[in-house]
Amino acid sequence: MIPRTSLSKRGEATSSKLPDAPDVGAATGGALDGRWFGLKIPYSSLAYFLAVLDAAVIVLSSLVGAGIYQTLANAELNLEPVVAQGIVAAMLYVIIGQATGLYDLRAALAKKRRDIGRILGQWTLVCLLLTSLVFLMKSGAVYSRGSMICFGLLAPLLLVVCRRMSRRLVLGVVADGQVRGRRIVLLGTREELASIGLEELLENFGLTEVERVMLPTATGGFALSQDDLAALERAIAAARAQGAEGIVLAFPWSDTRKIELMRDGLRISPLPVQLLPDRRVRSLTQNPSFRVKNSLSIELQRGPLSRAEQLGKRVLDIVGASIGLILLAPLMALSAVAIKLDSPGPVFFRQRRNGFNENQFSIVKFRTMTVMEDGPNVVQAKRFDTRVTRTGRMLRKTSIDEVPQLLNVLKGEMSLVGPRPHALAHDGHYGQLLCDYAFRHHVKPGITGWAQVKGYRGETAFVEQMKGRVDCDLWYINNWSLALDLKILLLTCLELTRSRNAY
Repeated sequence: MIPRTSLSKRGEATSSKLPDAPDVGAATGGALDGRWFGLKIPYSSLAYFLAVLDAAVIVLSSLVGAGIYQTLANAELNLEPVVAQGIVAAMLYVIIGQATGLYDLRAALAKKRRDIGRILGQWTLVCLLLTSLVFLMKSGAVYSRGSMICFGLLAPLLLVVCRRMSRRLVLGVVADGQVRGRRIVLLGTREELASIGLEELLENFGLTEVERVMLPTATGGFALSQDDLAALERAIAAARAQGAEGIVLAFPWSDTRKIELMRDGLRISPLPVQLLPDRRVRSLTQNPSFRVKNSLSIELQRGPLSRAEQLGKRVLDIVGASIGLILLAPLMALSAVAIKLDSPGPVFFRQRRNGFNENQFSIVKFRTMTVMEDGPNVVQAKRFDTRVTRTGRMLRKTSIDEVPQLLNVLKGEMSLVGPRPHALAHDGHYGQLLCDYAFRHHVKPGITGWAQVKGYRGETAFVEQMKGRVDCDLWYINNWSLALDLKILLLTCLELTRSRNAY
């Protein structure tokens, strides 16, 4: 196994990029070519593939079993109850299998002889449940006992054969480099990184490494060294640049202090942080006398929103932004005409802002001032600011200048609700003054937010004002829900009627 990183002569951490996934199957000529239009199979979808395959086998067994009985007994069967019993049995089998870890890929890919016992035991339970349902529903006369017996004997045989074939198929797909795991940046010590390979990362943990960052030789102490901090910053920057979905640590579990320090240092990143079992623990799991049900990796930090929560918030953003653009289109057209007639210059004002995970984007607003500042020095608008145009003053007071940001929401750069994005110059300034400032980038920035409905709008002349805004933003991130977003949107509409601190 060849480590993908090395130390420089000074002992500084170095990193190595990795393509989206290793093309280990390029020379194998596998039956399934993983380069279908450049796409790869998500690792998480393999479990669903196994479940759907088992369900299809059970339904097929029901039909074949009924056909065998019909042929042997020369009986006439009703096809509808045969299909119904197959579907119900398939649902029960998959639900129980999901609960008992039958579709855990770590177990599915491992060569374990107890698969037959697990399948037979689980199928026996399904048969008992199915028989109980028929009895309780008093529908025994509808179902043929002969076809059910044939179904009950045929299904486990086909399930065992199917599991063996599906394991070979999945292993072949993984070996051919056709599977893409969760994209991560791997950060760890030389010894731990050298002991874990790309295939093991994918097969045991569902991870695809996009970059690997090595720390200098482990040293004791109560704080991170400058080289450690440099490696930490490099890992965060790599995760941002590569679009990683998480950061994974590979450290000896005995070095608890270093793990805690790394976890604390990674808090500024919104990505989930995971700790892999070290090489000694992994060597124990390879002992055939030990039984490991699930992955031993430890979640040190979860993302601010789960995938389901991100989906719900995104749906709200798309629906809300689309409706808003349709309803406000006439108002936007009038505002654009007024801006062009009032002062020379473009209709829209664009400025770089930091978004989720400090990824930069260009925010779009109606131009309300005579300047277009977007650099290291950006002066906040003040009350009675002479740079604000006549039309701009009205647009700012009514917050109409913010409406074009609905386009940023549709593009996925912003959300309807979230911490307000600031100019890059202000992010750099307040990031040095407030230790929690960077946590605002753990979620997408918003057109409105909890801080705005609490009165934190306009100029932040004092650090205390920005601290109050940051405290509100952090409270929002820690207490997020769709109901809270809807509440903030409603309060924003009420707040606009007062026009406080807007100038």
